[in-house]
Amino acid sequence: MEKPALEVQLKTLPNSPGVYQYFDKNGKILYVGKAKNLKKRVTSYFTKKHDSHRIGVMVKKIREIRHIVVASETDALLLENNLIKKHQPRFNVMLKDDKTYPWICIKNERFPRVFPTRKLIKDGSEYYGPFTSFKTVNTLLDLIKGLYKLRTCNYDLAEDKIRNGKYKVCLEYHLGNCEGPCEGLQTEEDYNRNIEAIRQIVKGNFKDSLQRFKNQMKEHAEKMEFEDAQRIKNKIDVLENYQSKSTVVNPKINNVDVFTIVTDEGYGYVNFLQLSHGAIIRSHTIEMKKKLDESDRELLELAIIEIRQRFNSNSKEIYVPFKVDAGEDLKVTVPKLGDKKKIVELSHRNAKYYRQERFKQMKIVDPDRHVNRVMAQMKEDLRLSEEPRHIECFDNSNIQGSNPVAACVVFKNGKPSKKDYRKFNIKTVEGPNDFASMEEVVFRRYRRLLNEDEELPQLIIVDGGKGQLSSGVKALETLGLRGKIAIIGIAKRLEEIFYPEDPIPLYLDKKSETLKIIQQLRNEAHRFGITFHRNKRSKTALNTELEAIPGIGEKTVVELLKHFRSLKRVKEASQNELAEVVGSSKAGIIYQHYHTG
Repeated sequence: MEKPALEVQLKTLPNSPGVYQYFDKNGKILYVGKAKNLKKRVTSYFTKKHDSHRIGVMVKKIREIRHIVVASETDALLLENNLIKKHQPRFNVMLKDDKTYPWICIKNERFPRVFPTRKLIKDGSEYYGPFTSFKTVNTLLDLIKGLYKLRTCNYDLAEDKIRNGKYKVCLEYHLGNCEGPCEGLQTEEDYNRNIEAIRQIVKGNFKDSLQRFKNQMKEHAEKMEFEDAQRIKNKIDVLENYQSKSTVVNPKINNVDVFTIVTDEGYGYVNFLQLSHGAIIRSHTIEMKKKLDESDRELLELAIIEIRQRFNSNSKEIYVPFKVDAGEDLKVTVPKLGDKKKIVELSHRNAKYYRQERFKQMKIVDPDRHVNRVMAQMKEDLRLSEEPRHIECFDNSNIQGSNPVAACVVFKNGKPSKKDYRKFNIKTVEGPNDFASMEEVVFRRYRRLLNEDEELPQLIIVDGGKGQLSSGVKALETLGLRGKIAIIGIAKRLEEIFYPEDPIPLYLDKKSETLKIIQQLRNEAHRFGITFHRNKRSKTALNTELEAIPGIGEKTVVELLKHFRSLKRVKEASQNELAEVVGSSKAGIIYQHYHTG
């Protein structure tokens, strides 16, 4: 697939947080960066004059921009770090060292210690994070220390060693920072309850801890210990502002490939995320043209084989949105919740963005190609003899049988052509009769087009089922246009499309662009018709009330409403104010009508 020009790539970037990667003409990675707004940040490289010679040289070498969309700025920061460590891009100076972000470790031991670390050791310990700064880690650990008394020594507190009195309590015990499990002064159950509470805090669930802090703050305030109360309040503020851990990295997700798919009528878009030691080290999306009517599952199975071969992936497990056949040697997981599910959702979001960008790029580079594709698709889906470049849709509006009106909206090349919209007052039908009204407006519309030698549409859509469709067909027959213009009806549920003399409706794929355009047509016709109907009904209600006053005609009513803007203001006006608009004689009649009981 040929890469679009850089200008096109820039125009179609999303306004979302994420990580961008620059590649040269040989596909070698030049730079990795993070952004709160991808479009703004990346565009700035190509529009600003750079003070740094290094950046200027890099910009000249850029031939391709790739990006990964994430949920937050924190995620972008962590993902940027992972990709720089993995690929060591030439123009990245920062973060190329081997220093990683800090974690909080709950050690796998009896009476576990809780401490910060930059190293992940596979000994069964629990690691939470990573955190974007040690300040956050230390603040969190200070909070934990203030809430729960934990040991800091590295003794092996085996049951028999404690029982034999091998250890003695240290200064931490005498300072009140530890409850002395080394001498059996604290039970393992009690200590583990504290550890479970700490787990909840580092996961971002602070409900119980916050409540305890608030109670402590209240107690200090009641004792007039305001400095202590303020210290606790500061801790509450930090806790409330602290965000839960990132979805980008989870050390338990190790060496896994993630695949998701988004499809439309002609193409499938498959995103691939490669995870190593819990970190995303690669994101790639491919576009697959449908040769036959392949299902999402069939396309995804093909893509998995192709992508894994292309990137020499040796992962033994894949995460996918639904079950696929990937061979006996590969474990297939369909995550239902937690971080695994979030990583699949992140992949799906990137596939969706890629599809949107391809559409935008297509419209910029070759706008006609997109329209031609949609028109050809509509012709095929709706079984038409020619492409529906000009479509007209009719809708009746006669709420509670009053003021029957109809609307005709026009789409040309799949887009609304508002200058061609038309409104109709129903003239020949008494009372609410949708079928007769439809026949009247279709007849009037095409009789006029024929008389004025105007262009006729390739497709007529009537809003309604078989009855309205039959009425439209009857009108065309009267005009001698039956068989010359295709006509279909849409049932209220929108998915059902009726053809003349065919009792079985057609059901379109809910994801198809054909159905989307038909829905847009029907909604636009409904909106246009309802607006016209409301305006007419309001006007009639006003006119009727004023015209009901003996001696007041239509011309006077128009003058009054033009000046006072509403019926309410006419009622509230003084006789002198009314006289200035319609003369003293009529002003007296109107004033007496509203002010004598």
